[in-house]
Amino acid sequence: MKLRGRGADLDCADSAGKLQDFRSRMVEPGKRPWRRLLQYVPWLLLLLGVDVFACLLLWIADAAAFGAMSAAIFLSTVFLFAAVGWTLLFREQERERTFYAFLEIPDEYHEELLRKAVGEAGGDAVSFLGNVLREKEGRCAGLQTQLTEYEEYVESWAHETKMPLSLLALLLDNRREELPEGVCFKLDYIENRMGEFIDQMLFYARVKGKRKDYLFERIGVSDCIEEVLEEYRPLLEEKGFTTVLPRGGAVYTDRRGFRFLLQQLVSNAVKYSGQEPRLCFSFTEGEKSSILCVRDNGTGVRSCDLPYIFEKGFTGHSGEGRKEATGMGLYLAGEIAGDLGLIMEADSRLGEGFEMRIVFPAVEMG
Repeated sequence: MKLRGRGADLDCADSAGKLQDFRSRMVEPGKRPWRRLLQYVPWLLLLLGVDVFACLLLWIADAAAFGAMSAAIFLSTVFLFAAVGWTLLFREQERERTFYAFLEIPDEYHEELLRKAVGEAGGDAVSFLGNVLREKEGRCAGLQTQLTEYEEYVESWAHETKMPLSLLALLLDNRREELPEGVCFKLDYIENRMGEFIDQMLFYARVKGKRKDYLFERIGVSDCIEEVLEEYRPLLEEKGFTTVLPRGGAVYTDRRGFRFLLQQLVSNAVKYSGQEPRLCFSFTEGEKSSILCVRDNGTGVRSCDLPYIFEKGFTGHSGEGRKEATGMGLYLAGEIAGDLGLIMEADSRLGEGFEMRIVFPAVEMG
């Protein structure tokens, strides 16, 4: 299956985008005016009916003047209808432009312009609409401020929490020989899982927030893989993993986002490993794209679950280990990949392992 990036922003400004889309579907002022004139055709038919009746009376009164007078009557009616129709059409277009300007900026100035455009009959409705829109706009601005403050708090909390985790990792590195092997493994597991959850929280706040602080640069694929494997080294050694790394290779992307993708794949390989676990990385460069393939020989995923692995909260039914899964890892990986312009393709068979291909589009460096 393929997942293409979405990069969703939950922002109140989306309403402006929806308004713009609506305006693009409408007939723009000055374009196809004949379609707008069709609404006045019944009035033209009514006037022509009155002309026919008048010509009939004229024929009865003076048959000699019937020909010249009837033509003058019909031509006058057509020209009068055309003049009135174009005038009404122009005023309608002006009202429409004023209305759209008011929807985009519902302040008192644009409200007054719209009141003048619609006249006294619709003045009260325009005032009511303006009050409602300004109230909604104020609430939206307040919610946006709260969301920004929440994002900043989550990021601050996550960074502060990483400090004791770093101290724990430093303690394990320096005093590992003094601690029992079982205790070291449990502490490694705790440090790894807490770090993983904190990273998920940070990236969740990032993909749902307005700020996308990605830094695109040329990075080495094998270097990033080795950095991530070093983080999971105690767990990989405990499970007895055999790893195969690619030689060299470089891609143009965000380092932190790419490392996060690798962390989720390595973490899943550890969680759902089988007998004689093996984790293989291969990298292929092409003219139009480069592909990083990450393959393990773990429990795999059922074919019926495979189309849904990138959905939020989906854990599937592929073994006991998934009962403790949150369904957020691959979901966030898919969202991050979408933001970075990458494509993720998954393939798996139950009991035969899992394979993920990350497709990097080719980038021409100027």
